[in-house]
Amino acid sequence: MVWRVVQWATGSVGRAAIECVRQHPELELVGCWVHSERKHGRDVGEILGTDPLGVVATSSAAEILALPADVVVYAPLLPNPEEVAALLRSGKNVVTPVGWFYPAADEAQTLRQACADGGTTLHGTGIDPGGVTEIFPLMMTAMSSAVTFVRGEEFSDIRTYDSPDVVRHIMLFGATPDEAAGGPMLALLDGGFRQSVRMILDTLGIAADRAEIRGIHDYAVATAPIDSPIGVIEPGRVAAQRFHWEATVGADTLVRIGVNWLMGEENLDPAWTFGPQGPRFEMQVAGDPDNHVVIHGWHPATVGAGLTRNAGIVATAAHLVNSIPYVCAAPPGIRTAVDLPLVAGRAHPRLLGPV
Repeated sequence: MVWRVVQWATGSVGRAAIECVRQHPELELVGCWVHSERKHGRDVGEILGTDPLGVVATSSAAEILALPADVVVYAPLLPNPEEVAALLRSGKNVVTPVGWFYPAADEAQTLRQACADGGTTLHGTGIDPGGVTEIFPLMMTAMSSAVTFVRGEEFSDIRTYDSPDVVRHIMLFGATPDEAAGGPMLALLDGGFRQSVRMILDTLGIAADRAEIRGIHDYAVATAPIDSPIGVIEPGRVAAQRFHWEATVGADTLVRIGVNWLMGEENLDPAWTFGPQGPRFEMQVAGDPDNHVVIHGWHPATVGAGLTRNAGIVATAAHLVNSIPYVCAAPPGIRTAVDLPLVAGRAHPRLLGPV
């Protein structure tokens, strides 16, 4: 079975997803939606800087809705539920890194109805949320009894993130502390990460009314000029941020997940560092026995390498693309990581041909 795939948006995740689709033996790229008019009508390979792929990009949503396809990898900067509902009603499954990881039963009713109308499935996944902040720690809990604490965190040098407009205008690096504190980032992240916390609590058997979930935003400022891809960050301006979500049951913190984003480790107040492990993803389960896992390989080796091909972005895209066969085979509805079978990758194409 070969599933026909449409890529929606060609930002960093979308471009990486196209690469992953091309290497997956059960998938075929048949369409691509682009936001920019200058990309409209161009071969997708030209947009990616590769050889032609024989797929022409379009900025027309109507063309995508009419296209015979099985699934859309929906990866815009911000989600538009109306777009997603239209895709689902058109008979196309949707996998996405921008939401719907674990919506509550009374959430996303329009999208649930769109799935029913189109006979389709919606699945939110990625790296965090969608991986490190819930799925992988939950897998680790299988090796422990009497779990008392679950943690999943990202520690990243944000200088490797090749989206300068997002870093400056949405994340508000380089802003004043007051501007960052009043910025949109905590609210933008809150829905997805709060769903990650709820997935952990539900799976561990913690009743929703027993736990309190809160979001926390901390920041550090530059103590000297810091060179960065968004320009020089001047002293007193925000140069590192932490966004965390904690679930407490009484006096006990049961879940802690989040991100730690630093513009390097020098000239920060407070003097945050990555510590001896460096940039990483880290997961911990306290129980009998305890588990503690550190993941390297999803961060670029250097700042410059991150600006050409960020391994964390590729990992996010791979998780999306590898979920496609499982999503397409799932019953209609919003299906989360705990609803689907184990999602796995596929071997490199050169290993699948004749020996």
